[in-house]
Amino acid sequence: MGRDRTGSRPARRRRPVRGGVLVAALGLGTCLVGVAGLGVWNLQVVLQANGPVRDTADAFFREVAAGETDQAYDKLCREARGKWSQIGFGSWVRTPPQVSGYEIVDVAVQTRGGRPRGTVKVRLTRDGGGSEERELPIVQEDGKWRVCGDPF
Repeated sequence: MGRDRTGSRPARRRRPVRGGVLVAALGLGTCLVGVAGLGVWNLQVVLQANGPVRDTADAFFREVAAGETDQAYDKLCREARGKWSQIGFGSWVRTPPQVSGYEIVDVAVQTRGGRPRGTVKVRLTRDGGGSEERELPIVQEDGKWRVCGDPF
């Protein structure tokens, strides 16, 4: 039983390159999964926000066209309310030619700095029949969508 091995193999050498490639491939795969996950999350935020952004602009212009300026003022963002008082906003909206109708032409939502922002393109109809297109920025504040910027 004490046989000599004459044809024994030499000790196996480790290959550090193979291990490094495996670690690099796993790291790259993890990064790709993370990027894909962020892309899907961003897409969901944008798609879910499209309806509420449209609804906010629709309610705002419906109230403006009906002369309900106090309710429309409540839909303005903090920045816009800082520019106008409630009375000043009402006077400005009632200045001829007043908005008598509107049509929402397009809604776009995107994220900037991880925060969703909307832009609504609206065609305003004024007393006397004139019309014009405006872009209305919509931002999210305290969980609600609000009209920001100069809508007229």
